[in-house]
Amino acid sequence: MKADKFTLLRHFDGFPKSNDFRLESEELGGLKPGQFLCQAEYLSVDPYMRPYTRRFTPPFTMIGAQVAKVLESKNDKYPAGSYVVAGNLGWRTLSVAEDQPEDGRSFTGLEPLPELGDLPRSYALGVIGMPGVTAYFGFLELCQPKEGETVVVTGAAGAVGSLVGQIAKIKGCRVIGFAGTDDKCAWIRQLGFDVAINYKTCADIDAALKEAAPKGIDCYFDNVGGMLSHRIRQQMNLFGRVSVCGAISSYNDKTGQEAQVPVPEMAIVSKQLRIEGFVIHRWWHRREEAFKDMVAWVREGKIKVQETVTTGFEKMPQAFIGMLKGQNTGKAIVKV
Repeated sequence: MKADKFTLLRHFDGFPKSNDFRLESEELGGLKPGQFLCQAEYLSVDPYMRPYTRRFTPPFTMIGAQVAKVLESKNDKYPAGSYVVAGNLGWRTLSVAEDQPEDGRSFTGLEPLPELGDLPRSYALGVIGMPGVTAYFGFLELCQPKEGETVVVTGAAGAVGSLVGQIAKIKGCRVIGFAGTDDKCAWIRQLGFDVAINYKTCADIDAALKEAAPKGIDCYFDNVGGMLSHRIRQQMNLFGRVSVCGAISSYNDKTGQEAQVPVPEMAIVSKQLRIEGFVIHRWWHRREEAFKDMVAWVREGKIKVQETVTTGFEKMPQAFIGMLKGQNTGKAIVKV
């Protein structure tokens, strides 16, 4: 049996390009005891994949998570017909996998699909998966929002940011979101964001932010870094809390190119801000807590989900590059 896979041929220099990848076929051997054959149904494209590729030496199978169906099995834990969510299989249509020791610390492992009931299996790559756990703990644990506080979210129309904003509304906060198109701003307003600002077309972000948050900002969930984050920090209140999830504004800079941002320490010191970065491994052992609440909020209509779905495994690079250019609204996935 042959599997299709995408190999990353070289490290990205600037924006990823289609010719950075090569579609290849690979012959799979028979199953050994404890192994099972998985067929990808949905694959995820996420911002973290861009910087994380630097950890590996090309050529290698492009990294990424997938929801897969078990076709054949010699492992009682993963019978044929069951489904798994796997962060370690990468961009492949078929994979021979085996059970892994459960250390509870990494979303890049392989485990049975969470209990989703009648919710789509693709949600295991989004709201009931790594992005959902990221939004849940990254916001609630680090920002510790209080009812009536003002929260700012950048990357607000993405997989994580759109969930953070909705969780903040559930907690009784005023929420301001930044997004890159008018359509995205309209969508996050539909989600319940009190204010949406198009950072690409806004003539005066400082003035717009002051109007949206006249009493200042208490919590900031930072997905983008760069100059926009600098401007937001300038308007934070005393003892404000900042959760740093990512820095997508600089992910696609060319090798050696450095973002130029004013020195941040003056605002941090004078406002006594608490700024903390995180990776989701930190709370992955508690993912069931997040899954329980997120499933309930989705069923109650308190959290709305949107997916940008690309159909066809051969379009994986196209979907990945489009996501990094902000062409997705909500979670970007590929349906095989």
